[in-house]
Amino acid sequence: MSIPKSSLTSIPTCYATVSIGTPATPLPSKLSAISTAGFQGIELGFPDLLSFASKHHNREINPQDFNALCEAGKQVKALCEEHGLKIVMLQPFANFEGWEEGSREREDAFRRAKGWIRIMQAVGTDMLQVGSTDSPTASPSLPHLSSDLRALCDLLTPHSFRLAYENWCWATHAPDWKDVWRIVRAVDRPNIGLCLDTFQTAGGEWADPTTTSGLIELSDEKGGREELEKRFANSLEALGREVPADKIFILQISDAYKPRRPLEEGTDDGAEGMRARGRWSSCLRPLPFDGGYLPVVDVARAVLRTGFRGWFSMEVFDGGAEGGDTEWRDMEGYARKAMRAHERLVGECADG
Repeated sequence: MSIPKSSLTSIPTCYATVSIGTPATPLPSKLSAISTAGFQGIELGFPDLLSFASKHHNREINPQDFNALCEAGKQVKALCEEHGLKIVMLQPFANFEGWEEGSREREDAFRRAKGWIRIMQAVGTDMLQVGSTDSPTASPSLPHLSSDLRALCDLLTPHSFRLAYENWCWATHAPDWKDVWRIVRAVDRPNIGLCLDTFQTAGGEWADPTTTSGLIELSDEKGGREELEKRFANSLEALGREVPADKIFILQISDAYKPRRPLEEGTDDGAEGMRARGRWSSCLRPLPFDGGYLPVVDVARAVLRTGFRGWFSMEVFDGGAEGGDTEWRDMEGYARKAMRAHERLVGECADG
């Protein structure tokens, strides 16, 4: 499918609140910066809601104190309305699917789901982002994973809410877009679709933070770099051909810095033991055209070839090339740079 420039002029723009400042940065300041830069919507990050709720109630709020979170959420909704921002999605809902039947983890997952649905009602959003589980003990069974997500869809349905399922490239069983698409089809509910992501796709199928080159390294016997490029191009071609546009709910956009030193693959024992791609994702994801090396334009073009013209959302975690903490002295300037990156990306995606 061609991508005429005229078809891209009305793509709505979104910015994740977790991608500017820190959780300690006042949410009103984040919203002001995002709005001033010209973005139309936000992904509301749960850490930002939690921080706002603690300040609103003048006490530390437990992540499962849903009464307090909903009360604060109503204030967040009002703030967004003042800034002309739509709350496109609540994120990130993690490690929901695949727990053993009757386990405490499964019970907690459904308790959290019901609480987050209440939050969605309070803030006025209709979409919940669910990341593919990275729990090492999650079931690999397609019927099990799809059954859990089907149950979540059915909890969302009475409220006309949607589930945007995202492949996290370090996930246990669904790290690629093909994996989550297979699960979405098995769920077979109208209110589930994909949350695609330029980093998660290119960072899982083309790049590798544990190698010196920063790429997935195939042996000469397996075709080397030429075979890698062929496989990735074929994957993107399949995405553009196989996924219906109406089953893509949002496209998240970021690049990645090539690590100065290859990351070591970790275990799952706390933050220090996170899988390498998980650590890479958490602090080495800049804006497009700002020092990264992933083929962001190629991924975005593949998504657009489906006919998708929905939300383009900047979701970056930019700790600089070394992955250290960023001093957020100019949030408005950074948000404006993000808008310029969006405009350039759209321009480079167009045919001709």
